[in-house]
Amino acid sequence: MSEREQAKQIIDTLPDYKMQAILMFLRGVEFDDELEDDRFCEKLVDDYLNDDSPDKHENVSLEEFAAQEGIAL
Repeated sequence: MSEREQAKQIIDTLPDYKMQAILMFLRGVEFDDELEDDRFCEKLVDDYLNDDSPDKHENVSLEEFAAQEGIAL
């Protein structure tokens, strides 16, 4: 039995009055995932902004990039 099936089986045995707490918990877990994604993206932006590489502002055309990666357009 998968973990998802086990979780559903446990939920099915819970009394109705506990469902609100379970829903709040599940929504919280979902919310935490979104926060983690946001933090990851913010860190990427911060890393880019704080990168002092002189070449980070160089532009490369799509064609040049494709050629560098061995991709035929």
